[in-house]
Amino acid sequence: MAMLTPAETRRRVDASLRRRYRSEWLFRLYGLVSVLLGVGFLLVLFATIIGNGYGAFRQVFIQLEVQFDPAVLDPEGTRQQDTLASADYSQLVKTSLRTLFPDAEDRTSRRELNALVSSGGAFNLQKMLLADPTLLGQTRDVWLPADDEVNVFVKGRGPAAGAGSGDEAQRLSDRQIAWIQTLESSGKLEQRFNTIFFTAGDSREPELAGIWGATKGSFFMLFVTLFLAFPLGVAAAIYLEEFASRNWLVDVIEVNINNLAAVPSIVFGLLGLAVFINFFGMPRSAPLVGGLVLTLMTLPVIIIASRAAIKSVPPSVREAALGVGASPMQMVFHHVLPLALPGMMTGAIIGMARALGESAPLLMIGMVAFVVEPPGGPMSPSTALPVQIYLWADSPERAFVERTSAAIMVLLAFLLVMNAAAVWLRSRFERRW
Repeated sequence: MAMLTPAETRRRVDASLRRRYRSEWLFRLYGLVSVLLGVGFLLVLFATIIGNGYGAFRQVFIQLEVQFDPAVLDPEGTRQQDTLASADYSQLVKTSLRTLFPDAEDRTSRRELNALVSSGGAFNLQKMLLADPTLLGQTRDVWLPADDEVNVFVKGRGPAAGAGSGDEAQRLSDRQIAWIQTLESSGKLEQRFNTIFFTAGDSREPELAGIWGATKGSFFMLFVTLFLAFPLGVAAAIYLEEFASRNWLVDVIEVNINNLAAVPSIVFGLLGLAVFINFFGMPRSAPLVGGLVLTLMTLPVIIIASRAAIKSVPPSVREAALGVGASPMQMVFHHVLPLALPGMMTGAIIGMARALGESAPLLMIGMVAFVVEPPGGPMSPSTALPVQIYLWADSPERAFVERTSAAIMVLLAFLLVMNAAAVWLRSRFERRW
């Protein structure tokens, strides 16, 4: 083999270095492009959700001058609570609308006029009179929620009058649009903060639907999950890491714990359906059953995170505790556990955040039911926030689109807060050795 001259050797080395630098530059470029694409897709997702959902935080209300006519509400003159509760309050709304727009004379125009106000307006009047029976016989200016199609039109989320056909067509007649414009010009129609969305349960009417029932059900489920999964998970991690002998049985248990952490969540829903509902006879769509199912799903995650936190404690801490006469139990609970607790809490919060966003196991145990009233306890029928989003996304009414996106925004806010709390706990209390 011929010997290379120093110049030839230098030339080949420089060419090799240029190829390596080029490969490194391309690798960095590919990584940067991948990150930018991921961030771009995430921004598009957030922009779509926020763009569709921010309107749900505003609700259109119509002001009506309502006369609580005793001839309609209390024709027998008894003024008893049961009589007032069963009265026809929708007639008061219809009378007030016809007073505003006397030109609605035929049957079709009256039906279109009555459709401007939500069916929940009569319920609002009922609550007012039951809370204060002295209103009977008086006239008051009352703001009532508008119908969902009026909401869509006023917020500019529907097509123009007469445009399109089918689901995308304008569902308000020209006469209704003229009435809406008259109400706007006279100051009797305005948008306000939508407290109904945060304080009401589910409803067939989009303008009356809220997330409070689903949020309360999710709270009960997470409480049951945390109450059961955290102590059981920490106890199992302590036993496996500090007291269990190294044998084949412990190895089998560890392998199964790791496998359970990767099992699809719907499998836990099938297990909950078979065990808790069919075998033990627990009620369907109860937060207690949902919490038990989520406990089974979260337990492996908490065990794995807790074991990792215990392993991070240096052996010198154990040796020092045993060296000053502490028993193995005292060593674990007085020295190891306090140092590992921040990591355990971080793992538990992350596991709870995952449980909060799960819907598949809850669908299997019947929490997809239509529940109007917020649950009074863990045994009351309820739904959860992810399931509520699923139900609204499947509804045909256009106004449920913004309700769905707004509920997703609330769920994402909860998840971000829980993950931020986990990061804060880890950075605040974690000790580096």
